[in-house]
Amino acid sequence: MPSSPSSRPMTPPTVWSARGRHLGAAAQDVLRLSLRQLKDSLAIDDFLEVPETEDARESVFEARWQVAGTVTVRARLTVEHDSAGAQEWVLVAEAEAPWDQRWPSPAAMFWPQDPDAAWDHDTATGLRLRDINPLPEDDKAVRRVLREAAGDGWSIHVVVHEAMTTDQRGRAPLAGMLPPGLRHRVVEHRAAPSQHRVVNWALREHDVQVPRGGAVVLPGPGAPSGYDVDDFSVRSVFLDGSEPAELIHAVTRFAALPRPLPDGAEEALTALREDWRLLTLEEELARERRLVAMYAEALEAMTKSRDLYREAAEQAHAALTAYRETAEAVPEPRPEPSAEEPASPLQQLTRTFERLKGTARTRRAPATATAAEEEPQPSDR
Repeated sequence: MPSSPSSRPMTPPTVWSARGRHLGAAAQDVLRLSLRQLKDSLAIDDFLEVPETEDARESVFEARWQVAGTVTVRARLTVEHDSAGAQEWVLVAEAEAPWDQRWPSPAAMFWPQDPDAAWDHDTATGLRLRDINPLPEDDKAVRRVLREAAGDGWSIHVVVHEAMTTDQRGRAPLAGMLPPGLRHRVVEHRAAPSQHRVVNWALREHDVQVPRGGAVVLPGPGAPSGYDVDDFSVRSVFLDGSEPAELIHAVTRFAALPRPLPDGAEEALTALREDWRLLTLEEELARERRLVAMYAEALEAMTKSRDLYREAAEQAHAALTAYRETAEAVPEPRPEPSAEEPASPLQQLTRTFERLKGTARTRRAPATATAAEEEPQPSDR
């Protein structure tokens, strides 16, 4: 069961995260080819595919690059093994400084940016991350899609209502106008002119409404601290090919709000920090030095414990020796005789014979008296 937003840790300011779905199989092959090309073009410093165990359920790729000249970014992407129809992936990146949305998107440091690439599908709704997604015509389907969007903690979902049917100029995706760091985290939903009422009916349970001809940024599960629907609603969006500055500003401000890590992101971030394999030579030397220092501390602690044990044993031995010498010097006290000395075995045997002798005498006396009474007396003549 997913944990509540309030029970999850907050997203660190240095972290960028995204989740998506690659349609079809062989996502690992796409990543290997893309990462090789990015390294050859110097877009990334290096990459690594982590060797898999026999029971592994996913493949792991690591990459490292520089932003703003001196800031290092480390990123870890996991993609599940081939499954029927789609492969889910999770990408977490962490920089040495607070994340700037003007930096390149980490997704672009792993995946190819071809328009027809199959990796950029939102996991919650299955919709594209870099394109416009018209809402379904069926009212129930609209409600289902928006409910899925409102419950997604990974992507930022924006609902735009067209005041009138747009031409080709109004079909420009919002993603291409956003800062690079947001282009692969935003899902754009488009409502046709006739869908304004049904969209607001579907969003009513989330306490959100879309202005006619405007747009709104959905709060997601557990509205972030500082979210006010009026602050993230845009009254008018001109879909004429011009840059919707007010909407871009609303999306950028929303992305900057403190938000809890989405379900599964905490484990991915922990793996990035603790299981990192792609080390530079300097990092390997630093790690070895830390290991040597750790072993030295452990050895010192063991030596100190051994010395303390030896000292305690010597003190105990000295105390035992002193006790024995004192015990030998003091004569053992003789037990005081009791008020009545116990009888010896010979005395006890003598007393027993005396008792038996007395008993025999007592028994013979009545017998003699009886015999005397029965003896006939001589008669007088």
